[in-house]
Amino acid sequence: MVIPESVAMTKIGILSDTHLNDLQKGLTFLDDLFKRHFQDVSLILHAGDVINPDIFMAFEGIPVYPVRGNMDPYVQGIPQKRIVTVEGYRIGLIHGWGSPKGLENRLIQEFDEQGLDAIVYGHSHQPANHFQNGLLFFNPGSATDKRRAEHCSIGILEINDGIRGRVINLD
Repeated sequence: MVIPESVAMTKIGILSDTHLNDLQKGLTFLDDLFKRHFQDVSLILHAGDVINPDIFMAFEGIPVYPVRGNMDPYVQGIPQKRIVTVEGYRIGLIHGWGSPKGLENRLIQEFDEQGLDAIVYGHSHQPANHFQNGLLFFNPGSATDKRRAEHCSIGILEINDGIRGRVINLD
């Protein structure tokens, strides 16, 4: 049997609920975040509540796929939900709404019959990383406002013979 020395893995940076309205502070924060955690990602998904979409300048050269959260102004080209396909895996991206209780059930209904491998979402500020009936539910939490969570956090999705998530605590 031949064992490869290394297996290529696709990494996706995941953010949500950054609530960065001060452009300069936001760029500084995201530049540091990029240097510490996202240097080797292929793309970034932002699950809404960006507040100021100009902050995506911090990730120049890396594709960023955002969705609009309940705190975001309307910006042409930023939908409320989208499906991103990476390495053949279909990832539903949405912010979420309402109470954290039952949120994942509401999200499943938004992507009914779409053949997803994962749903990435935000809104609750509570990290989540689990499978239900073969579907990965992933919420990175909030990078800036932990609310009732223990830590501010971000996430990484890794695709390599499957899809899995990792929550990274920032504090």
